[in-house]
Formats: sequence, C-alpha cells, structure tokens
Amino acid sequence: MRGTSQTFQAIVVGGGLVGKAAALALTQIGMRVALLAQPASPLAPGAQFDSRVYAFSSSSQAFLERLRVWQALDGDRIGPVYDMRVFGDAQAELHFSAFQAAVPQLAWIIESTHVEQALDSALRFQPQLNWLNARAQALEVGAEHAVVALDDGSALSAALVIGADGAHSWVRAQTDANVKRRDYEQTGIVANFSLGKSHGETATQWFTGGEVVAMLPLAGLYGSLVWSARTAHADELLALTPEQFTAEVERVVGDRFGALECVTAPRGFPLALQTVDRLIAPRIALVGDAAHLIHPLAGQGMNLGLRDVASLVDALAAKETFRDVGDPILLRRYERSRREDIQRMMVATDGLQRLFALPGPLAKGIRNAGLALVGAQPQVKRWLVAHALG
Repeated sequence: MRGTSQTFQAIVVGGGLVGKAAALALTQIGMRVALLAQPASPLAPGAQFDSRVYAFSSSSQAFLERLRVWQALDGDRIGPVYDMRVFGDAQAELHFSAFQAAVPQLAWIIESTHVEQALDSALRFQPQLNWLNARAQALEVGAEHAVVALDDGSALSAALVIGADGAHSWVRAQTDANVKRRDYEQTGIVANFSLGKSHGETATQWFTGGEVVAMLPLAGLYGSLVWSARTAHADELLALTPEQFTAEVERVVGDRFGALECVTAPRGFPLALQTVDRLIAPRIALVGDAAHLIHPLAGQGMNLGLRDVASLVDALAAKETFRDVGDPILLRRYERSRREDIQRMMVATDGLQRLFALPGPLAKGIRNAGLALVGAQPQVKRWLVAHALG
C-alpha cells in the first residue's frame, strides 16, 4: 500500500447519523479524527419534509445534548410523543403513557435530514476533524496502526478504524466477522402526511394481517407513516398514485386522523435481521447498522446505534494513559458493554415480528390475548417503557 499522507487517532468510515455522531463525539474528547462521509443531502426543491424520520429515545436525546447538537435543532421540527397506542389484529389494544410511566415523554420524532444537518454544522467547527469526501478502497492493519487507502490515491493512518457504514459495511467486510442475515421478505414504506385531525402527540401502531403500520406524530398537523409490508404487497403499494396510496392508508387507519394528504412520495427499503458475531477486530470497531440490523417495528435501530457510539466513546475516554485508542483491551470493553443491549433488542423485535406474522386463528388469539394481558399490567408496561427509553 502506498505511503500515508495523513495520520490520525481514529478514522470513521460512514456518514449517516451514527457515523457523524461518532466523529463529533471523538473530536470532543480531544481526538484527531478523519471522517469519510458526504454532507447531508438537502430536501428536494419544494419538499416540506424528509420522508425518513426517527423516534429518538431519552438515551439518544441525552447523547445528542451532550454533543450540543440537540440544542441546535429547530423545535418546530420536533414531534414529542406522550402516548402510544398499539392495536392487534382483533380488538386488543395496548396503551403506553408517559404520564403513567412517570417520564416526561416516550420519544421525539424528528426527520433524519434535520438532525444530520445539525451534525454537519457542528462538525464544521471541529479543528480536530478532517472531513474527506472520499471512498475507502483498501485497508491494511498492522501492529501499531491501520492504513486506509482512498480512491483519490491518498492514504490515511490511524490507531483505530470505526465502521459506521451501514448494513453492507465495507469495513466489516475487511474483517473475519461472521454475518448472519435473514430477510423478513418485507419492505418498509415511509411517507409523510398532512392530517385532518390532530394526532394528539400520540404514536399509533396497527398489527394487521402479518404487517405493521405505524403513524408517528410530527410537529403540527403532520404524521409520518412507516408501513412494514410483505414485499409483493409493498410493490403494489409503491406503484399506486399518491391519491390511491393515501386511500389505502386511510383504509387501515380509519378516521383516526381525518382526511389525509400525502406530502412526501412513498419510499421503500428491504427489512432484515442481521447479526454479527463480533463487533471488533484488530484496530477496528463496528457501530450502528454495520454491527446489527433489526426490524423497525419498535423504532429502535438508530437508538441502538447511538448507544454503540456512546459506549465506544466512553471506553476510549476512560482509557489508561499507556494505551492507544486501538488497544484490544479497550475494544473488548466496548464489545462487552454492548452485547446484552443488542441481544435483548434483537430478541424482542424479532419475536414480535414472528408472532404477528403467524397465520391462523389460534396464533391471532394468542397474540391478542398477550396484548390484553400486558395492557392490564402497569408494572410490565413501565418496564417496557424504561427499556424503550434506553
């Protein structure tokens, strides 16, 4: 590999919310960081919203506040969630309340682009950061550092490389990590709507016919749809005109939100469960979707990734002075700190998806009885809310 042109303590590969949060957090603890990423894409001309939104848990809010990013967000673009109602495929209903759980809110709904642009702005003021719009082409790991060759002919050297480059991670592919992937044979469809009736700052979710439909409250009289549909059905939905698609959504959600108007074109992405047998390799750490992929029915994938970043940064910030940031002892501390949280969330989301995908009246009766049972147990509901908040 050609000689290195620049030396850093860490190289972050990947530019979504998780990768940019990692780069920002590392610079704020005094590390010299290279970030291989692109700036956030602006909204299309005339677009009111980004169709991709996230439900930020309390742990994610606290982490972004720690990075001084949360304070920079436009409050008019943040939709707090004070209640959540879950409907089974019968009459069963499960209600979660922030008031009953004695928490300020259950979550905040924010557009991905809005948060990523705030991260971009914060990153531009970090003198310890070198932001490169380049692609990694090769990785060579040595005893004291790793070298990343770029597509522009240059190369970077660092004690640690962080893979935040998504489910099809290039960084992960350079290791011997064993990846197991199971496609759900579903497509997640996202779109935003103006609402005829207030959502009451309530997130609403329907389990229906093996599919999951959620309407998340955006600020004002707007809502964000996340429809986890069987792939063949999703293809049919995505082929509809905006008016036809809106009619299908209204058929599922009823009159709860009044007349709907689609304000962002529906987009689809495949859904899968993906596990990795190790989050680390020599001088490499994986975070976010590079480390795990879960079903979006609980809205926890991004929160899981930000908890990865927080744990990794904490491990590096607490390192002994005689260790460099790529020391295998530090990386093992990070991996151990994340195993239980990741495993618990994977089991929960995969179990729910499997349960509600089972056909037949017996399965339908069992799952709706389960919803009713949980709904009658305030302590169980508080436990579930506490784990969802992170």
